Amino acid sequence: QVVVPEEVFFTVAAAGILENLLVLIAVIRNKNLHLPMYFFICSLAISDMLGSLYKTLENIFIILCKIGYLTPRGDFEKKLDDAMDSMFILSLLGSIFSLLAIAADRYITIFYALRYHNIMTLRRALVILAIIWTFCAGSSIAIALFSYEAATVIPFTILFPLMMFFILCLYVHMFLLARSHAKKIASLPTSTVHQRTNMKGAITLTIFLGVFLCCWAPFVLHILLARFCPHNPYCACYMSIFHVNGTLIMCNAIINPMIFAFRSPELRSTFKKMFCC
Repeated sequence: QVVVPEEVFFTVAAAGILENLLVLIAVIRNKNLHLPMYFFICSLAISDMLGSLYKTLENIFIILCKIGYLTPRGDFEKKLDDAMDSMFILSLLGSIFSLLAIAADRYITIFYALRYHNIMTLRRALVILAIIWTFCAGSSIAIALFSYEAATVIPFTILFPLMMFFILCLYVHMFLLARSHAKKIASLPTSTVHQRTNMKGAITLTIFLGVFLCCWAPFVLHILLARFCPHNPYCACYMSIFHVNGTLIMCNAIINPMIFAFRSPELRSTFKKMFCC
């Protein structure tokens, strides 16, 4: 087993939780950020916080089992383990659907710019988020309770690549249409500037997607291998880096707020005001 030191684990988790908490506070405090796009970003931040919190609680659970305060096979411990699994699934599903909502919002911003505020109202964005989190919460509880059934594990693991493929197709379509759209409006300076701003947002969200895939895909692969080939030597070799894959999830929670801060002028300004009083 490749073991990550507990100090590193807790430091990375705490940094991820604090950074995403700062994003939430910044959006709440700055009324200029009370827009659908930033609410979807807050949804992604909450998902990242849940991922870091899950890994932190799991590590504490393992430490308590090692020193004898908890027994790995007790009834209370099993319920606690199910609750933590539910939190992990909620974090993963929340991240996927938040990324999908952000991608859809960016798509509407680019191609329906004049009608954007009529299509994506603040109330509609909040309804979308309520539906997303209700669905994710219900699915996470159901999957955690029936995680030992192959019929539950297979749809869950298929959902991850399927949603990623759908988001990727949306981005490819977005960039191809934006290119042709930019040529048509090249004679309008203001529209060109607006188009460039929107494309910058699309590039930012593409970076989110790439970081998300790199950080979450290894852990999802671990779940698949642990369920379908736990005794295969090659699978066992990959599963030996379980702690590294868990650390990658928490690194995602650290990287995302950095992307927000570096690529959003409004958020940068809000962070400066917060830190400089």
